[in-house]
Amino acid sequence: MADTAKQVKPAGLVAGLGLLDATMLVIGSMIGSGIFIVSADIARQVQSPALLILTWAITALLTLTAALSYGELASAMPQAGGQYVYLREAFGPLSGFLYGWTLFLVIQTGTIAAVAVAFAKFAGVFYPWISAHHPLLQVWRFAISTQQLVAMAMLVLLTWVNTRGVRTGAVVQNTFTFAKVAALLGLVGCGLLFGRNPQAVARNFGDFWQHAGWTFSTIRIVGVAMVGALFASDAWNNVTFTAGETRNPRRNVPLALALGVGIVSLIYLACNFVYLSVLPLEAIQHAAEDRVATAAAAVILGPVAVQVMAAAIMVSTFGCLNGMILAGARVYYAMALDRLFFAPVARLHPRRGTPGVSLWVQCAWACLLTLSGTYSDLLDYVIFAVLLFYILTIAGVFVLRRTRPEMPRPYRAWGYPLLPAAYIAVASLIEVLLLLYKPSYTWPGLIIVLLGVPVYFAWRFLRAPASS
Repeated sequence: MADTAKQVKPAGLVAGLGLLDATMLVIGSMIGSGIFIVSADIARQVQSPALLILTWAITALLTLTAALSYGELASAMPQAGGQYVYLREAFGPLSGFLYGWTLFLVIQTGTIAAVAVAFAKFAGVFYPWISAHHPLLQVWRFAISTQQLVAMAMLVLLTWVNTRGVRTGAVVQNTFTFAKVAALLGLVGCGLLFGRNPQAVARNFGDFWQHAGWTFSTIRIVGVAMVGALFASDAWNNVTFTAGETRNPRRNVPLALALGVGIVSLIYLACNFVYLSVLPLEAIQHAAEDRVATAAAAVILGPVAVQVMAAAIMVSTFGCLNGMILAGARVYYAMALDRLFFAPVARLHPRRGTPGVSLWVQCAWACLLTLSGTYSDLLDYVIFAVLLFYILTIAGVFVLRRTRPEMPRPYRAWGYPLLPAAYIAVASLIEVLLLLYKPSYTWPGLIIVLLGVPVYFAWRFLRAPASS
């Protein structure tokens, strides 16, 4: 195990990311389009203003607990690939491969495809010719729409930007992350100062605890409803993928995780309080196409809200897309170093130190998912797998404390062992609830992960002669 750990940081990687860059990567990767829409579905499920806030609050606590636990792993193993490396070192190469397999096949590339299409969809507000119903090319049942073309163009553009060097990608990331945070803070400020609707306040806060009794039924409803909030809060772990290019990673990666997740969690909670201050619960539940933020902005700003929110979501998705493209390629690069992915993916640009082949392979697969139109279904399926890998990774904190006590740990998980154990217990409960009450969403994700087992052994068999 120690030998594989030494492979993951060759001299070619450029340590070009500071604390600000790493924090912006956490924030920018987390904030996509989810906060603008998923509260509608959560509100329909929980049927209560209090439970809507509680769902987001529990998600925030879970995510922050996970980030603080990952901080220990990041400080102990500041290597390219992040979570892939943690799983490999704690449980062996098969577990690391299954994570990387699922990340490449669906989690990272599927999210990239979905975010790119979301960008194109909202660009259609300004340019109506960008539409899923405007085909450019059609062969039999296969068609490419202008919306898909714009989405793929964004993938190619941002992939190219990130091949120019990690600093170039970081500058783009910082610029758009600052812009999207400013937009969300503007929504929160305007909503609380000027947009408070007396009818909405009376409806939501006058009967705040409606349907919020402490019963198993309530726990079940909140646990299942958290899928949307967890998805909107995901991708915070992407900063660990870039640890090999972060200056003083033993300090900066754990600190970026804590700062980034804390800031985003507070913004998300504030946005939901704004929604409840501006819109009655029923209006949140039935917002057109689930665009809660646009409905709230319409009350505050009037008819111009559609264009304002479309621009805000385009900025948000652009920054999210850049962060995920930058970070994801580092995992496949680390896998290739371990001979668990195509060998050319381990190549670095001789001058820029970027994993260019890995970036373009990721781009190609994400473009295929964009064309297939199945990325949204795949993302629904893998939330179970995403949470499963989080549970395993945090369990790795316990495993490595026992098996590798000599490992340097400049930062130790805050609240250990209680908080990491509490995360594992609560996340495991959510997994059980999803298995029981949303089987159509959970079993396909589990099958995708398990399909990686024969692939892993086949890959090892085929690569055996080269490693002898």
